[in-house]
Amino acid sequence: MEIKKQGVVIKGVGGNYDVACERQILRCRASAKIKHQKNLLAAGEYVELRLTDDGGYITERLPRRNGLIRPAIANIDQLVILASQAPPVTDPYLIDKVTVVALYQGIQPIILLNKADLHDSIDLYQAYQKAGFPVLRASAVTGEGVEEVKAMLAGKISAFTGNSAIGKSSILNRIDSRFGLQVGDMSEKIARGKHTTRHVELFQLDDNTLIADTPGFSTLTLPEDIKREELSRLFPEFLERLSDCRFATCMHKNEPDCAVKAALTEGDVAQ
Repeated sequence: MEIKKQGVVIKGVGGNYDVACERQILRCRASAKIKHQKNLLAAGEYVELRLTDDGGYITERLPRRNGLIRPAIANIDQLVILASQAPPVTDPYLIDKVTVVALYQGIQPIILLNKADLHDSIDLYQAYQKAGFPVLRASAVTGEGVEEVKAMLAGKISAFTGNSAIGKSSILNRIDSRFGLQVGDMSEKIARGKHTTRHVELFQLDDNTLIADTPGFSTLTLPEDIKREELSRLFPEFLERLSDCRFATCMHKNEPDCAVKAALTEGDVAQ
């Protein structure tokens, strides 16, 4: 007997995919049609299934709302970017790259400053709050800010990302102990985190809330199709000032009468 259903991919490992379907998790394999497609199935994909006596098969990938390559995930509402001024200190340039990628895909970036018990990360807090992003502080150790994080996640599909050993798995375990995620430590020799998360996996916090832990990153490449002139429209603090620049194509570098550079001088935009 053959049954057709729809579901969402929770994770994929070694050619097997766990698919959430009608309050149960089904282990499925990709059909030949799916295997021959250019892009592999990612967590968050909405798919059509064919269930037989031999098991489940994914037969169709439904249209995406958005999709990221690294971390490999689709159809998310929010990208929670963990950062901190406690070791391993997060480079703001890396945060900017991630926010650009998220906004380009129509995903809401949220800056979550973790390890608040070790450092208040005030420089990052002020810079990104001033830029117009939602910014939260939290500590997986003390529980500070965890309830605020839960409120931000409610009713959304969110992915957590950030540099390795920034505490993604730790904060998720603090949000819900059922996750039981492996927590890594940091290499003292190079002050860089060790990867503990090997693949993207969605977890269900409640019926309306899905969250994902993702492998940490140390570098990030912007999508090749982002044009140079589009970048200034992917920084909220630039976008609100574009009409005040002399040139509509202002790149906010060497042009005269640039409103963004003026705002930087006045302290309204972070360096």
